[in-house]
Formats: sequence, C-alpha cells, structure tokens
Amino acid sequence: MAPAQGTIAVTGSTGRLGGRVARRLAAAGAAQTLVVRDPSRAPALPGTRVATAAYGDGEAVRAALAGHRVVLFVSASEDPDRVGEHRTFVDAAVAAGVEHLVYVSFFGAAPDATFTHARDHWHTEEHVRGSGVAFTFLRDNLYLDFLPLLAGEDGVIRGPAGDGRFAPVALDDIADVTTAVLLDPAAHAGRTYDLTGPQALTLTEAATRLTAATGRTVTFHDETVEEAFASRAPYAAPDWLVEAWVSTYTAIAAGELDGVTDDVERLTGHPATGLEEVLSRAQRPAP
Repeated sequence: MAPAQGTIAVTGSTGRLGGRVARRLAAAGAAQTLVVRDPSRAPALPGTRVATAAYGDGEAVRAALAGHRVVLFVSASEDPDRVGEHRTFVDAAVAAGVEHLVYVSFFGAAPDATFTHARDHWHTEEHVRGSGVAFTFLRDNLYLDFLPLLAGEDGVIRGPAGDGRFAPVALDDIADVTTAVLLDPAAHAGRTYDLTGPQALTLTEAATRLTAATGRTVTFHDETVEEAFASRAPYAAPDWLVEAWVSTYTAIAAGELDGVTDDVERLTGHPATGLEEVLSRAQRPAP
C-alpha cells in the first residue's frame, strides 16, 4: 500500500534516537513510514506503516522510500563501509523521488577531523549536497546520556583527552530538534545545526559532576595515545574501530568538540538539558 501524501519516512526507529523521534511524530499525529531492517523490532505506533530495507540495498531503499517527500536519515551503524552504505541510500532516495533529507551528522564534521567517524559524516554530507536534494544537517555533539558509560567498572574514565572541552547533548534534545525540523522541513532547507548541551566540560569536570549526581566515585585518567590503544587491546576489536574509540578523546584534546550553541533552544523553545537532569530522567520509571 502506498504511503499517504505527506507521510514522513523515518530510519533508525529501532534505535535510541530514531525511536524517540518516531514516538514524538506519532504523538504529534504525523503519518510516518518506519524503514527498518527487521520489521519485528519496529515500534508499534499509531499512524505508522513499516517498510523493510538495509542502507546498502539500493533497490529495497528505493521501494521503501517511493512516495515520500521527507526522510529522516539516521547514520548507519559503525562499519568500515559506512560511507558506501550512506551513498547507496542517498542515491536510492533521490531515485525514489525524495525531496528533502534530514541527516543526523556529527559536530565538527570535516575531511580532516580528528575523530574518524566525523570524517565519514563529512563525506556523507558532501554526497547529499551533490545529489541535488534539499537537506538539513543535524550535527550532534557526543551524547550526554552516554557519559556515565565512559567510566569503567572501577569508575575511571580513561582516554587521551587532556584538558580539552566538549559539549555533550541530550538524546531527548536531539529528538526534539529533529521532530521540529521534520514537521516543517521547508523552513530548515539548506541549514546545518550544531546541537550541543548547555555547557562545555572537561572530562575531569564531567567526572566530578557524575560523582556528585550519582554517588558513585568517578575519576578521569588522562592516558597517552599509546596507553589508550593498549588499554583497549583486550576488547580484540578491529583496528579501525579502536582508532575511532581513541580518536573520540584526541578530538576532545584538540578542541574540536568544544563550543556551545543555542540551536537546541532556538529550534525547540526550551533550553538544552544539563547532565544532572539527564541522569534524573534515566532514574525515573518509564511512563
């Protein structure tokens, strides 16, 4: 069955960000198609239909997106060929007649970014720009919600970040911004938004605030780059992934994740959420 006119296609709805957006769109009464790899994992929401497609399957993507004008394009899972999958998705979206892509990118995306995944996002952005489709890029800083997970079982955050600062942003804030853009895409065509939290923190400051908010002692150990690679070796992860992990911290040290914007507040009407509120929300029972 073809989607109704005005239906928004949403990717990533089985994940933390896309799922939040899908729930917000449903609450707003927007019709949407959830494009997923595994239909059994798609959230059951009013006003939704489900289409099956993997980013790297151009034919399936084209079929899934046919009849949709606006698409939320959440970046694919980390993979050595992620940029290739993204390009296939974009090309298929254009072939399907999509008019506007809202792409979830990364803060400081650039061809020479220290954080390796930020380079992937830049290459994807460039491919979208070259496709001729209207676009909006949402460049998120690191997720504030994941900050507690940086600490190991011993409560130590390890990485070569030095005294560099970063401005992590809450997933709920990103979802609020994304929903606002999807519901009025023409107002945001051609725009790039840098989404940050309300403060730029060093990891030492973040550890202190985590300790105060949770009661668990959290500290930061500033590793050398060599120590960082060695401490992650037991995970037996592929080299490209370990490099990505380590470069998250070296990007902070280089100042590439520093800087606070008011984009969240301008687009949502509410201030960006701070660390303590994110931690408080996480402890509340689900409605």
